[in-house]
Amino acid sequence: MRILLRRHALIAFVLVLTLLAVGRASSQTPRGHGAEAHDMELVGHDDLQGRSAYQPTIHAQRGRVIAYVGHHGGRARNPLTGADEDNGTSIVDVTDPARPRYLAHIPGAAGGPEQGGAQMARVCDRQGQTYLLRTFGNNVPNSGHEVWDVSEPARPQKTGTIVSGLTSTHKDFWECDTGTAYLVSGDLAKAEPLQVGPSGWRTGRMTKIYDLGDPTRPVFIRDFGLAGQEPGSTGPVPVAQGVHGPIVLGNRVYFAHGTSNDGLLQIVDRQKLLTGPKAPTAANLNAPEISRLWMSPNWGGHTAFPVLGMKIADWQVNTKAQTRDFVVLVSEAIANECKESRHASFLVDISTETRPFSVATFQVPEAKGSFCSRGGRFGPHSSSESFAPIFYRKMVFVAYFNAGVRAVDIRDPYAPREAGFYIPATTERTAERCVTNGTRACKVAIQTNNVEADERGFIYLADRANTGLHIVRLTGDAAKIIGGN
Repeated sequence: MRILLRRHALIAFVLVLTLLAVGRASSQTPRGHGAEAHDMELVGHDDLQGRSAYQPTIHAQRGRVIAYVGHHGGRARNPLTGADEDNGTSIVDVTDPARPRYLAHIPGAAGGPEQGGAQMARVCDRQGQTYLLRTFGNNVPNSGHEVWDVSEPARPQKTGTIVSGLTSTHKDFWECDTGTAYLVSGDLAKAEPLQVGPSGWRTGRMTKIYDLGDPTRPVFIRDFGLAGQEPGSTGPVPVAQGVHGPIVLGNRVYFAHGTSNDGLLQIVDRQKLLTGPKAPTAANLNAPEISRLWMSPNWGGHTAFPVLGMKIADWQVNTKAQTRDFVVLVSEAIANECKESRHASFLVDISTETRPFSVATFQVPEAKGSFCSRGGRFGPHSSSESFAPIFYRKMVFVAYFNAGVRAVDIRDPYAPREAGFYIPATTERTAERCVTNGTRACKVAIQTNNVEADERGFIYLADRANTGLHIVRLTGDAAKIIGGN
């Protein structure tokens, strides 16, 4: 009897240990999902203090490589200061990409994910110093654009505010060679029904152009937008939400308008834009425009990245037009779990600038990962904007929300193909994304938001769902495209 009791006690003890082990294993199960990859691999990661990330800008300065990451609105604890701070700009040393080191956080504007923060970051070396141009606020009163001296990246110092009093900012562009800055701005009092703000512009976002050759002494050049958006205009407003962002290459400015619907690509003569008549009349706004390409109403222009001088391998036997110019035009997915039209990225042939024409489409098939049921957004957000020779004319990287980053081989721009992908794993910091179909349902999924690449061949993924900054590289056949092993 005594032996039987001992056996029962031993069995009970083993069962308790088993249950405790199962409990521990369950508690350690990752939220969401693990990483997935093809011909890309993770090199390093920083959690960015659990802040929702928008734009990563990678800058080589004084023998180091520094990542400046703009954030959506929100609030989190900064372990470096011990204080809770409104999301702003993270500064991370990525000289060793396998061991990124968080240096500083510059607080941004108070407000929700699409209202506060400091989403945009651009960095240039001017007059022997390194400067950060950033937005302050996205859609809150008194948003604006600021300049910070980040020559010592761990000790950023504000040098001034270029413009304030706005109700909208977004994806700026800064020419590091000339100092010319294109500041996406708006001051509408109300979008629907339309109530203009102090400037009188009738669109959510237009472009304020400044000379930041000396970033401590900004000089206003002009305001620019589409004819019909200007103060005093009447009738329907073309692209009511306005411009999303410009990119400059040579004597051309490529403007993407519309973001996710009613979009267009606009090609503008830079010299005429900067030196032509400045008054915002319809005639003066039309004067520097070379052409525009209207998109289908269910697509918008988020990013317009120029890829010029592409030699088409299969066309070299022809006697004409063997080299062509293109813009990679991306339309942004904006709704969780595909509750919208499907978005895509387009290769637009601009070899004849006055007649741009879309010649190819890149998209990720939903069935490859059952992405519409994973949670969060599925679809493109933006492309990389790097002119680094290692990638230029060979590959672009498209941020695809819950499908991670997609490496797109564009060597044949008439038939772009996927060369690799990397979907980061979720962590305990990854925020839920919810939909409501009668009842509210939430899931945890990665939300790769924006991507950038550097001269060394590393690709940087900023996550919208608070998972941080992932640094990846190409492997296998994808690496061979850029000359790697």
